[in-house]
Amino acid sequence: MTEIDTTSPLRQDPPQFPMERKCPFQPPAEYAVLRAEEPVSKVTLAVSGKEMWAVSRQEHVRQVLTDPTVSSNFKHPGYPLQVPVPDDILQAMELPLVAMDPPVHGRHRKEIIPEFTLKRMQALTPRIQKIVDEHIDAILAKGGPVDLLTELAIPVPSLVLCELLGVPPEDIPGFRDFAEVTVRSDVTPQEVGMAIHQMDVYLDKLVTSKEETPTEDDLVGRVVSRNAEEGNLNHKEIVALARMLISGGFDTLTNMIVLGVAALLEHPEQLAQMKADPDLTRNAIEELLRFLSIADSAPSRVATQDMEVGGVKIKAGEGIINLTASANRDESVFENADQLDIFREIGLHSAFGHGVHQCPGASLVRVELKIVYDTLFARIPGLRLAVPVEELPFKRATLIQGLDALPVTW
Repeated sequence: MTEIDTTSPLRQDPPQFPMERKCPFQPPAEYAVLRAEEPVSKVTLAVSGKEMWAVSRQEHVRQVLTDPTVSSNFKHPGYPLQVPVPDDILQAMELPLVAMDPPVHGRHRKEIIPEFTLKRMQALTPRIQKIVDEHIDAILAKGGPVDLLTELAIPVPSLVLCELLGVPPEDIPGFRDFAEVTVRSDVTPQEVGMAIHQMDVYLDKLVTSKEETPTEDDLVGRVVSRNAEEGNLNHKEIVALARMLISGGFDTLTNMIVLGVAALLEHPEQLAQMKADPDLTRNAIEELLRFLSIADSAPSRVATQDMEVGGVKIKAGEGIINLTASANRDESVFENADQLDIFREIGLHSAFGHGVHQCPGASLVRVELKIVYDTLFARIPGLRLAVPVEELPFKRATLIQGLDALPVTW
């Protein structure tokens, strides 16, 4: 086993993380260097100054994500938190599903899996289609240029999530603010703490209302009803589950919509073939998920025992950042990995994570993206960017990659 000499000149100043992106469609250039030269390497977290491990090859990322000796618990002192959460807020939080370890994780996950079955997605599809059509109607009535982010990519996932959770649409702005604050690295601990507190107060009232007046036509209501009979989750655990769905259900889909549209518009020949054959959309979505990898470093872990990854010793208590954007560009797995190819035979990309923590809502993401892409390009066939791609403003201080605006016209 090889243990990196942390006293060598190379290791005296580990590079800062996150690393800078020069383009919204490409991961930091350093990732390719790491994969080739030092696939398991130390980095320094910009938000805290702490040193952590970064893992950049797909085989190593998948090893870490399936190793039972690593933990997802973000309360662990060695966990690589990338958002400045105050410690008192952190320790008081009920752990969400993504931060739980087996066997507790399995007990909680089984409560949410029935909500994302094929049957549930089929039942939700007409409502998603109606929401998308209404917003494209408004876009066409308004005329170009428009910002597709504000006119389509923000409201569609927001309304679908409100439909799913059983909350009124007027509460969307608060959800959006919460989701954005809790994935940014340039906010203050006080802002993060306040956002978490305010959302938990809101969700506590929501869950209480459904305990007092049961509902069966929304996810939270069904989870509350099941647990009134089975008692698997308590009130606070249901609140934490709802908080997780809000955290993961806004920015991820919003930014997959705008970045996916922009990427397809930059590849007009592939887009033309997708429009001619809608059956290609599903494969295109998988390729866009791989190519964009917007939740790059989200699946972080902390070692609970000494372990070896890629011949490098990681000690118990040390944090590990899994670079999924790098894993999804691994040349040993994906030929011409830096090129978008909607005809690619999709391998095992890691856009939804891997192992027991693989995203339970992946089916909803795929359904929404297919409806949005198919409907948008069918109804506005002449859609094009309203500014050069180099002028698109992209996010630089957030865990979720995306755009701050997507001006389009037709």
